[in-house]
Amino acid sequence: MNVVKSPLSDNDLKTVSEALQGALVDLVDLSLVAKQVHWNVVGARFRSIHLQLDEVVDSARLHSDTVAERASALGVSPDGRASTVADGSGIGAVPEGWIKDTDAVRTLVAALGAVITRMRERVAATGDADPVSQDIFISVTADLEKHHWMFQAENV
Repeated sequence: MNVVKSPLSDNDLKTVSEALQGALVDLVDLSLVAKQVHWNVVGARFRSIHLQLDEVVDSARLHSDTVAERASALGVSPDGRASTVADGSGIGAVPEGWIKDTDAVRTLVAALGAVITRMRERVAATGDADPVSQDIFISVTADLEKHHWMFQAENV
């Protein structure tokens, strides 16, 4: 069933829909990773890192909604199911159990770095196909890079 008709050509829509779906998967997983670490972080910097992790969760959830709604607006059904996220995410596994504050920071630096790398690829891929979606990827990437910088600064 195709409820919404996209203004994009079939070729451009394919490029953009793949980028939007990939971004959705990465953002949903980023929110889950940050929340898992949030629940399990321990150490001298527990409170500040615990709160900082919630900021990442909030950003990832907000951006995932924006990305999913953009896909819907283009007639593409977004897929944020757990199995889809597990199969398609570019983020590595999170360690089980308690996570020392320094390891929590390293985990988030790596997770954010992986998502940012893929987001930058999406920025490049969607420029000609759909500048509106590209603008969303640019905005998301800028916000994630801010979080990435702040977590890197924690590891000094």
